[in-house]
Amino acid sequence: MRAFDFATPSTVPDALKLAKPGSAFLAGGTTLVDLMKLDVMTPDRVIDVNNLPLRGIRLHEGALRIGALERMGDVAAHPVVTSVHPMISRALLLSASGQLRNMASIGGNLMQRTRCDYFRDVTSACNKRLPGSGCPALTGINRTHAILGTSDSCAATHASDVAVAFVALEAQVVLRGKDGDRTVPLEDFYRLPGSTPERENVLGPGELIAEVVVPALPWARTSTYLKIRDRQSYEFALTSVAAAVSLKRGVVQDVRLAAGGVGTKPWRLRAVEEALKGGVAMERTFADAAESAVDGARTLAHNSFKPSLLKRTIVRALLDAAGVR
Repeated sequence: MRAFDFATPSTVPDALKLAKPGSAFLAGGTTLVDLMKLDVMTPDRVIDVNNLPLRGIRLHEGALRIGALERMGDVAAHPVVTSVHPMISRALLLSASGQLRNMASIGGNLMQRTRCDYFRDVTSACNKRLPGSGCPALTGINRTHAILGTSDSCAATHASDVAVAFVALEAQVVLRGKDGDRTVPLEDFYRLPGSTPERENVLGPGELIAEVVVPALPWARTSTYLKIRDRQSYEFALTSVAAAVSLKRGVVQDVRLAAGGVGTKPWRLRAVEEALKGGVAMERTFADAAESAVDGARTLAHNSFKPSLLKRTIVRALLDAAGVR
């Protein structure tokens, strides 16, 4: 075991002062502790942030505000969340196990690292873990890997379910640092791998996620999250879709869609959204629109089934959200 310093600050300024290069924030620890055991992450200092005042689930001027330290299980069961944005609750309930949801935080979930086996195996090369070492997944075992947003340096999928729902709902994250707060759309918070896959997000040195803000969207009450996986519990998505649909007399007025399990970050499906607007809410309409979801997709040796699976997942999610049999 590698030695490290451990700190338990009680205020955000104290936590930020401790956040030197080589340190890591600890909330639920359900990702960090695993990666420390594997030697994938080897922080010199671990900063326990559980005493910080970064909690709360509330509606403020129509927007849903969730503190970064709220536990996934508590958010999933909260009556405000289940009534206003059911896709968030469903995405959380389809994540991990009940025990993990009771421990893991919302901020930590958004920050979780990929489950790519090459990333988690320190005997393998991995550009995300060791920049410039290579990406064996491109020619190796890659059934679960991404088809959207990949590069010659990385094809690892983003692991979070709830991040997909947040991106569909155009949520923002409040980032807190030594120079104050800044607010960033969650979709822009995550970076594409390009030639620097080790840089996964736009967090600055010492910054942490303080809060998630989901803008008001009244028709998101009719929304869902569909997750397709190899088994029905405790498994990461092969594909997933967060969908919210606004209908008037059976015609699609507006729609929000994002996909997981197929992108190097949560993937907003804007082309599909545009194709759906003004169309009759029926399976054929949904299937035709879903064709554009895989524009630019890049399949590998073992994941060529994902484009077709993604399109079918979109159709099923839209049928569910729209209440179409």
